[in-house]
Amino acid sequence: MNWINNVVRPKIRSFLTTKRDVPDNLWIKCPESGQMVFYKDLEANQFVVPGSNHHMRMASDLRLQLLFDDGRFEQVPVPTVAVDPLKFRDGKKRYTERLRDAKADTNLEDAVLIGEGKLDGLTTVAAAQDFRFMAGSLGMAAGEGVIAGMTRALEKNAPFILFAASGGARMQEGILSLMQMPRTTIAVQRLREAKLPYIVVLTDPTTGGVTASYAMLGDVHIAEPGALICFAGPRVIQQTIREQLPEGFQRAEYLLAHGMIDMVVHRHQMRETLSRLCHVLMGIEPAKHVDKTRLNGKSHTNGSGSAIEAHTGTTVEPEILEPEQRFDPARIEHRDPSVADAEAVTSRPSPTDRQH
Repeated sequence: MNWINNVVRPKIRSFLTTKRDVPDNLWIKCPESGQMVFYKDLEANQFVVPGSNHHMRMASDLRLQLLFDDGRFEQVPVPTVAVDPLKFRDGKKRYTERLRDAKADTNLEDAVLIGEGKLDGLTTVAAAQDFRFMAGSLGMAAGEGVIAGMTRALEKNAPFILFAASGGARMQEGILSLMQMPRTTIAVQRLREAKLPYIVVLTDPTTGGVTASYAMLGDVHIAEPGALICFAGPRVIQQTIREQLPEGFQRAEYLLAHGMIDMVVHRHQMRETLSRLCHVLMGIEPAKHVDKTRLNGKSHTNGSGSAIEAHTGTTVEPEILEPEQRFDPARIEHRDPSVADAEAVTSRPSPTDRQH
């Protein structure tokens, strides 16, 4: 009986008492609706909550993978900068300790990741700010990253796309972080002089000094639905002016209605929109040409098509009409029904005409 006491019972007891390790992010709660979403499902849906359509924040490497062809890109190196030049220390930690923790949590060197790759065959340079890294704040390293990305775009004669997500300038670097605002503005001007497209995608949140500099200097400004885009937050403004702010104030849809941005694009259509803009602004036809005479890549015929094939030997495919050739009820001239009936009676042939 010893083998029962020494082997069997301990194993049964271990099965009953041992707790399984469950990942912390197995389920994600939607901040808008409170819906619980399985993490794998959320990741497969590009971090858009299926029920509420809420756009969750994304890591910078995932954004670049969703942008470039086959998810492949080459990371652009960023020049090194001085670490903690002001020897800053807040009430709890030193700045160097906060940098070390942020690097360990995100596997990033700083808040900006630069990548070079193909966007539907077109060489493109893109930068993505990661809000996980000290709230995506703009410091010397982040400023050097943005400038390095724009410089690479100039070297490759390629469009530059920026995914902005930041809480503003990094307070631990003081005036040195504020100096990145004019430096990045000069880099944007170099792109403009070279006539290269600079497209900004404003994600949630984009605030502070980033909004006051390179994030609002693009040729085209796109925002994700519901993104907070501002300089000072709505709570600060409401406490200052002591008035109730309108609903949706400083959100993407509000800014679109008031002319601050050009368009609000769903994340599922973001890549297609960016590709179309880059090709149009560069004056280049897309490499992956879509045959407009085919629907979903297949040939279609009306009926069996045997009579047509007997004469031509090929399948006649439906022609896709241009927008101006399609039926549009708004272009129909509205006429008085009584006048129309009278004209129909007068234009109707008489019985004698029919006999002839």
